Amino acid sequence: MNKKITIAIDGFSSTGKSTLAKQLAKHLGYVYVDTGAMYRAIALFAMQNDIIGNGFFVKERLVNQLPSIQLQFQFNADLGFAEMYLNGINVEKEIRTIEVSGYVSKVAEITEVRNKLVEQQKEMGKNKGVVMDGRDIGTVVFPDAELKIFMTASPTTRAQRRYDELLQKGDMVSYEEVLQNVQERDYIDTHRANSPLVKADDAIEIDNSNLTREEQFDLVLDLVKQKT
Repeated sequence: MNKKITIAIDGFSSTGKSTLAKQLAKHLGYVYVDTGAMYRAIALFAMQNDIIGNGFFVKERLVNQLPSIQLQFQFNADLGFAEMYLNGINVEKEIRTIEVSGYVSKVAEITEVRNKLVEQQKEMGKNKGVVMDGRDIGTVVFPDAELKIFMTASPTTRAQRRYDELLQKGDMVSYEEVLQNVQERDYIDTHRANSPLVKADDAIEIDNSNLTREEQFDLVLDLVKQKT
């Protein structure tokens, strides 16, 4: 597997895209880019600066402040993957909360936000040897990626996974709250005007509702070997 390729992983929220992407990147020695973390960091910035909140979203203020938002991935050797830094501060934990999840799809709808991040993402993957996951990687960021995966699972399965994950982190949430968040994000992601979540024509769809992480990894690794 000497030939380096670009691996684009798209799909719905809580389908385990990031987990799979991290596994592949570590195994292959590739760069991993979590584009969802980038959108989450901007959502966190908007929350911290009273740009978005319960019942309000001042989109113009966010657009005007985009030049002041600096995003950076820094590799954490202890964890084995890169963490997200927002304006020099590690926000990896803060961006994974249910509160940020409730706003991130709304922030990702903004054309100026997507343009800013897509430009950065394309730069990160220009030398190949990259695994990138998100909503529009195979359709917008890397339409020529050698391997495109589209991940899906039932909303209830994804909500249960997300609920269990949040409980393990100590977050006090209800399953119903998480399921509603999953369904709302699905609707926004698939109905936004700018690069909505769709399966690329040449993407391989994987429904992992009944797959273990190991089974999923082995399945996709075989696909990588076919391409390399």
